[in-house]
Amino acid sequence: MTRRELDAAGITDPRLRAAYTRCRLLNARHGRTYFLATRLLPAARRPAVHALYGFARWADDIVDDTGAQATPAERAAALTRLDRLLRRALTGGGPTEEPVVLALADTADRYAIEPAHFTDFMASMRADLTVTDYATYADLRAYMHGSAAVIGLQMLPVLGTVTARALAAPHAAALGVAFQLTNFLRDVGEDLDRGRIYLPADLLAAHGVHRDLLLWSRHTGRRDPRIPAALRAAEDLTRAVYREAEPGLAMLDPVARPCIRTAFLLYRNILDAIAEGGYAVLHRRAVVSRRRRASVAADGLARVLSARLGARRARTPAQAPAPCGAPDPKEPG
Repeated sequence: MTRRELDAAGITDPRLRAAYTRCRLLNARHGRTYFLATRLLPAARRPAVHALYGFARWADDIVDDTGAQATPAERAAALTRLDRLLRRALTGGGPTEEPVVLALADTADRYAIEPAHFTDFMASMRADLTVTDYATYADLRAYMHGSAAVIGLQMLPVLGTVTARALAAPHAAALGVAFQLTNFLRDVGEDLDRGRIYLPADLLAAHGVHRDLLLWSRHTGRRDPRIPAALRAAEDLTRAVYREAEPGLAMLDPVARPCIRTAFLLYRNILDAIAEGGYAVLHRRAVVSRRRRASVAADGLARVLSARLGARRARTPAQAPAPCGAPDPKEPG
């Protein structure tokens, strides 16, 4: 499968092929929902998506490295080094031996992705080294511009649109934010273990929830009715962002729509799983059932086949009927 994708994308250089393969492995290992949806894209576009995901994952892993061997100063130094490698690769300042950066720079060049999107992303990654909570939703949205919205904007040239890209861009950005808000809600407990709270403090406070209460519940396993009330409000907020994003699905290239629609549904189903589990995200991870995932993926595959058939028909002009009495051109003369 990897070879077929690389061949379809016209990636022939052995170093680049190895770099894209590394990114694909990162996507398959760490982004199950995202990887499943990516399989619905035309093969030629998948390597670019793997490169974008692989880079984002690598930077995120640097920030979240909680191993005893990595001090905050060492994580900051690693992120600075990555930022330097990225800037050099994007500006043609010299080759890099880092495969993930190599694949990302090639993707950015092939699809003319704005370098500012990567600059904004790295700024949010640096914020994660020191910022542990956000006072308001506006503060959180400013962070998510770089950590999530720009991911949607990076993807847009790869996916293609049937409208002016500027019309689709706000919806693509909103979808990136919706996905990240979903992750924040699902991962409240894990983020708390890292010392971070990504849900806005004012939203939590409106329901009487604060850091100490969350820590108490996380560490003791005990429940407090104020916590699910706050998490339900966070769910409502997240669903509103999905509604912002949804009109953008119809603006995408028809052959790319099934992929993003599948990701849209799978991520939104995580919200359903959280609600069905009683908002117990401090104590267990909410997951979408295999049956539900398979059902959404099967629907996505059916839509892919329909879109590709429609694209082939559009490329083949219909044979105009012969005038009455004229010979049929399909018949021998």
